[in-house]
Amino acid sequence: MSPALVILAAGMGSRYGGLKQMDPVGPQGQTILDYSIYDAHRAGFDSIVFIIRREFADAFRARIQSHPAALAGLSVHYVLQEMSGLPTGFQPPPRREKPWGTAHAVWSTRHVVRSPFAVVNADDFYGADAFRKLAEFLRASQVQGHDYGLVGYQLGQTLSAHGTVARGVCKVDGQGFLASIEEQTALEPDPAGGARAKRPDGSIAHFPADTVVSMNCWALTPAVFQSLESQFITFLRLHSMDLKGECYLPAVIGKLLASGAVRVRVLPTDARWCGITYQEDRASVQATLKALHDAGEYPNNFAA
Repeated sequence: MSPALVILAAGMGSRYGGLKQMDPVGPQGQTILDYSIYDAHRAGFDSIVFIIRREFADAFRARIQSHPAALAGLSVHYVLQEMSGLPTGFQPPPRREKPWGTAHAVWSTRHVVRSPFAVVNADDFYGADAFRKLAEFLRASQVQGHDYGLVGYQLGQTLSAHGTVARGVCKVDGQGFLASIEEQTALEPDPAGGARAKRPDGSIAHFPADTVVSMNCWALTPAVFQSLESQFITFLRLHSMDLKGECYLPAVIGKLLASGAVRVRVLPTDARWCGITYQEDRASVQATLKALHDAGEYPNNFAA
């Protein structure tokens, strides 16, 4: 069975000021999402599952379906991440305005995804090598149960010059497995090199440029859904009345790692990552994508 690709496309782009996943940034108007679909398809993924929000579902479907040639041979599904889509016994607080984060988003696909699958963000450009690594890992015979994978990027190559970013900072053991992952929500370039972030106590944490980070580029199996539900229920018991609290996929994986319930192989890549957090990032993303087209990595008219 070929692997599926789950694309997290329900974000509202509050810091960016719009739907990044639908913004044309390629030389012929391609979106970052178009590149992910193209790279995944040629790596061997045969099913795409988009997680979206009801507010822009029609516009999103219309944009995706406007390029039927790009979807040829792919099974395409749309899953709504609903604020009220919670485990039995829970209800969202009356004034909450958004869903519950990336763990909730992936859990929402449990009735659609039946095979080993990858998870990526809709607004991150991961590079062709990342999708090849994901597909190879998911097709490997040892992938079963709670053996997962994570494409690891170097922190210094994932920062924005225009503000802070959130990254999952990883520790990797001597055998290439993920030892721990900690979400850092306000990383910025450090003038001395690498990155820095303010700790809750006000002190500054420093991270070398070659620190491995997660960009939410995961290889998982359907066994994760039971763990996600269990962890999500625990989260809701503590935070169900929060108006903005979110249950993050890296946090759930981190807890499962700490308990010994899973193991995660880190899949290093030399692929060029780029992404848009702020409007000011757009120009550099456009330049990166144009350079890849000029180098022959992508045909000039795909999904255009």
